[in-house]
Amino acid sequence: MKYFVGIDLGTSSVKLLLVAGDGTVLNSVTEYYPVIYPRDGWSEQNPEDWYNGTINGIKKLMNGFPRENVAGIGVGGQMHGLVLLDKDDKVVRPCILWNDGRTEQETAYLNDIVGRNRLSEYTANIAFAGFTAPKILWLKKNEPENFNKTVKIMLPKDYLVYRLCGAFTTDCSDASGTLFFDVKNRDWSPDMCRLCGIREDILPKIRESSEPVGTLKPEVAELLGLPLYVTVCAGAGDNAAAAIGTGTIKNGDCNISLGTSGTVFISKDEFSVDENNSLHSFAHANGKYHLMGCILSAASALGWWTENILNTSDFAAEQAGAETFAGRNNLFFLPYLTGERSPHNDVNARGAFIGLNPSVTRRQMTLAVMEGVAFALRDCVEIAKSCGAPVTRTRICGGGAKSPLWRQIIADVLNVPVETPATREGPAYGGAMLAAVACGEFKDVQEVTERFVTIEETVYPCAERAAFYDIRYKVFKKLYPALKDVYKELREA
Repeated sequence: MKYFVGIDLGTSSVKLLLVAGDGTVLNSVTEYYPVIYPRDGWSEQNPEDWYNGTINGIKKLMNGFPRENVAGIGVGGQMHGLVLLDKDDKVVRPCILWNDGRTEQETAYLNDIVGRNRLSEYTANIAFAGFTAPKILWLKKNEPENFNKTVKIMLPKDYLVYRLCGAFTTDCSDASGTLFFDVKNRDWSPDMCRLCGIREDILPKIRESSEPVGTLKPEVAELLGLPLYVTVCAGAGDNAAAAIGTGTIKNGDCNISLGTSGTVFISKDEFSVDENNSLHSFAHANGKYHLMGCILSAASALGWWTENILNTSDFAAEQAGAETFAGRNNLFFLPYLTGERSPHNDVNARGAFIGLNPSVTRRQMTLAVMEGVAFALRDCVEIAKSCGAPVTRTRICGGGAKSPLWRQIIADVLNVPVETPATREGPAYGGAMLAAVACGEFKDVQEVTERFVTIEETVYPCAERAAFYDIRYKVFKKLYPALKDVYKELREA
C-alpha cells in the first residue's frame, strides 16, 4: 500500500503524519523550534529550523515502516510569513511571521492612502498587519540592503517545498494571504506588484494545491532514505489544508481551527467578498473559494495562561472542575495578546481580564480564557452570517480541539453542533490528502475527502448555557470599543 506524508508547518512546531492509502494514520511526529521576539509586537523565525525539523521528523516518522512505500508529500503551512532568498539561495534575514505587528504604518498607508476599495478591487482583501505586502514595504523602508539582495520572495511552506524538491512555487490558497494575489482570477496582481515596487518574477509560480510540482532532490532522498520518485505537491495554507483534512469543501461548510491562532473557515463555491472586508476572501485548496476570519491568539492564549502564568503543562488538570462555572461565569477575557486581526484589525490591542473580584477562582479564570476565545470566534461567525453564509454547524480541529470542555464551550457560544473528525490534525492530514491526489490515487479533492474523512463525535449545544452566552456575548462586544483608545495610548507610551 502506498504511503503519503502530510506536513503541518506551524508556528511552534512542525507536525508530520504518515498516512496509508486508505486514510489510516500510521504514525505521527512533532518537532519543536523557537519563535524569536526581537521587540514587543515583533515575531520571527529561522527558516532553517523548519527544514531541520522536517528532515528529523520524517526520519522518525518512517522508523519501522517501509520507506519505499512513500509516494507523495504534501505541506500545509503557516501563512503570510516573509521568506527572502538571495542569488545564492541563502536566507536573507529571519522570516517575519504572520503574527508580527511591526507594519502598523505600512498597513495604514495601504488601507487609508492607497485605499481599501482599490485594494479590494486588486486582491479582494484589505491590508492587515500580518499580511506579506505590508512587510515588503516595511523592508524597503527599514532594511533596504536586505530588500536589494532579494531575488526570491516566498511563503513558509513554499520554502520547505523548495528545499525538498527545488520547485519555486506557491498555491492559490497561501498566495491569497500575501495581498499580491488577485483572488478572483487566481493569479498575481500586476497592479499590487507595481504599487509595492516588486517584479512578478521574484514571486513563485502559481499552482493549485493538489498539483504535483516536483520530486525529491537526489540529496534529500538520500538523506531521508526515500525513493527519488516521491512526488511533492504544491500544498496549501494551513487553514485551507485543515479544511481539506476535515472535509470542509462543500458550499457553506464551516470549520473552526483552534491552533496557535483561531480561524473560522467557510467554504464557498463562488467568489464573494465581505463588503466591509472584516473577513478574508481567499482561494480554497479545492480549486474554489472561502471566507475566513482569523483571531491571532486561540490555543496560544490558553497556553500562555496555563504554562506562563500558572506554571504547569497539565492542561487537563487545570480545566477539571472549570465546567461547573460554565453558563454562570461573570468574568471576561479579551484574547488579544498579540493584537487582533478579525474583525478589529488592530495591532495595538492586548489581552485583558475584566470583572475580577475577590471571589474569582483560578478555575473561573481558566474558563474565562476559553470563553474569551470562543466569543472572539463568534465575532467572525456573526460577520459571516451577515454576509449570507448561515453557520448551522461546524467542524473543529487543532490542538485546542482536544479539550472536551472547549468543544462544548464552542458549541454553546455559537449555538451550533460541533463535529470532531476522527483525525484532528487537520493541516497535516489535509497535506497527505493533497499528496494522494497529486499522485493520481484520487481524481480530485472531493473524492479523497469522501474516502478519508469520518466524524468521530458531535457535541450539541445546551439550550440553557447557549442563552446565557448569548447575553454575555452582547457584553463582550462592548469591551474592545471601550478599550481601543487605551490600547493605543499604551502602545505610544
